[in-house]
Amino acid sequence: MPATVTKRAQRKSARKPKFQADLAPVEDRIVRSLKEELQLSSNSDFMAEAVALFRWAVAERKRGHKIVSESTTGEREVLVLPRLERVAPEAVLPYVNITWNEKELENLMTLALAEPAQPTEALVRAMRG
Repeated sequence: MPATVTKRAQRKSARKPKFQADLAPVEDRIVRSLKEELQLSSNSDFMAEAVALFRWAVAERKRGHKIVSESTTGEREVLVLPRLERVAPEAVLPYVNITWNEKELENLMTLALAEPAQPTEALVRAMRG
């Protein structure tokens, strides 16, 4: 095989994958603003930073850790992204424990065993648009 063909094949395989995103104008302005604020000169640099941050967040949620922002006064806010929560172990996902009294359980059983309610005229009109 000629050397020029081999070098051309090597150059092609050494190319980095391309990534293209169609952004709404607002999102484009946000990306440009963030790039400027972070002093990133290219979209590739921005993407590399975003991927690194997201990879870290996924790894933390997989370990069952919460991602928290804490203010200087100690107020905390937990980051919750539905797609990020999909990787969290089920054992540490938040849940609600409801304590039912006997009357509430009877009411629930009555509702569960009853025939489904018919939609109201207002609901039918709303669904038709």
